[in-house]
Amino acid sequence: MGETTAGATTGGTPATHCLPKTALLHQIRRSSRSVCANLAEAWRKRRYEAAFVAKLSDCESEAAETQTWIEFAVKCNYLDVDTGRELYGIYNQILGSLVNMINNPSPWLMKH
Repeated sequence: MGETTAGATTGGTPATHCLPKTALLHQIRRSSRSVCANLAEAWRKRRYEAAFVAKLSDCESEAAETQTWIEFAVKCNYLDVDTGRELYGIYNQILGSLVNMINNPSPWLMKH
């Protein structure tokens, strides 16, 4: 996980600008669900490469946002470091797959 996050401190020091736990949970739920929702939309738009890639890009953005919220959750001591690292790593794998699909969409497109 990254060394700094906007509004949070590093080195095990408590973050000074933590969102309330319920607000942070809401953000994590929203962005993580958005990854799935945008992927479903991308799948339905695979007839058109540009539309498909645009939706995959939206997925990528939401996955990266989710990683940021995971960092906040760890820095605010709402999530233990090991669980945060595990979740962050899972999102790295998701991001890697999305980037591969964005860079090489042909195998995923519908044949006309």
